Amino acid sequence: MGPHPAVAAIRLAVRRVLHDVLTEHQTDPAPTGDAQPPLVLVACSGGADSMALASALAFEARKLPVRAGGVTVDHGLQDGSDTRAGEVVGRMTALGLTPAEAVAVTVGREGGPEAAARDARYAALDAAAERYGAAAILLGHTRDDQAETVLLGLARGSGIRSLSGMAAISGASGRYRRPFLQLDRQTVRKACVAQELAVWDDPHNSDPAYTRSRLRHEGLPALEKALGKGVVEALARTAQLSRDDADALDTWAADAETSVRDEAGTLECAKLHGLPPAVRRRVLRRAVIAEGAPAGSLFARHIEEVDRLITGWRGQGAINLPGRVEARRQGGRLVIRQG
Repeated sequence: MGPHPAVAAIRLAVRRVLHDVLTEHQTDPAPTGDAQPPLVLVACSGGADSMALASALAFEARKLPVRAGGVTVDHGLQDGSDTRAGEVVGRMTALGLTPAEAVAVTVGREGGPEAAARDARYAALDAAAERYGAAAILLGHTRDDQAETVLLGLARGSGIRSLSGMAAISGASGRYRRPFLQLDRQTVRKACVAQELAVWDDPHNSDPAYTRSRLRHEGLPALEKALGKGVVEALARTAQLSRDDADALDTWAADAETSVRDEAGTLECAKLHGLPPAVRRRVLRRAVIAEGAPAGSLFARHIEEVDRLITGWRGQGAINLPGRVEARRQGGRLVIRQG
């Protein structure tokens, strides 16, 4: 008798990712003859999604030339968080993951509590990957998480890139992998029950003070009640379609950028004006980031203001952008520089 269908589904999803990592490792020109098998880490909070992922990684890695480990991040935002992190390390070790460690971080305030916690978490995971030489880090985001991300982007009035949600592969050199993006949260929880995995439900996930929590427990259920079942699947499908479109537009913008610069490399306003708006705004965003504006602090309204120097020129002054970057129009040229 085979495993529970939910368990089989999560293992298959992880197996596919591990095969991809192995293929990439084998084609990497760097490994020497005595190189170890690639190390794959799981980012494990102790919740159902990440515990299911940790279990599947441990199971599949035993059948492949892959080393499997895990990292849990202690955000220090709740009493007893260090104790809980230690318990998660114990569960990962019991599954056979090694290394298995807890990393404590200090969460700042920039961008709000959710964004600050996310930034601290990814910084800790990046550091762990570098420390251990990990080939990949697995994240337990599900199709439901993807739907929530799309709705949050829509509510912010963000562009198509934001509506494309989370990529299956992201980060430096494709470090982060999300095997569960095609699986719903219920399937993952069923896999935990079937394997009798102990899980921890973070109270922040049900705290209405957090935007994503309100969306999860109030917004999406209301949408499903009004529109019927299938909203989550439709939003996840929208994410993939949006990502395909955004990737194509990004490629177009990268190709177009050289054609709108003069011999000195300065952007020419007349040539920029001739580009389709979606392509032009991408060229502007690329140019602003290249001059030192942090991508995470650069919002659509910033690019719209710069775009008005091209499409709505009325003699306005310089536009101040994040990272002390300034954009101004001079003699038919768009000059972008760090002040």
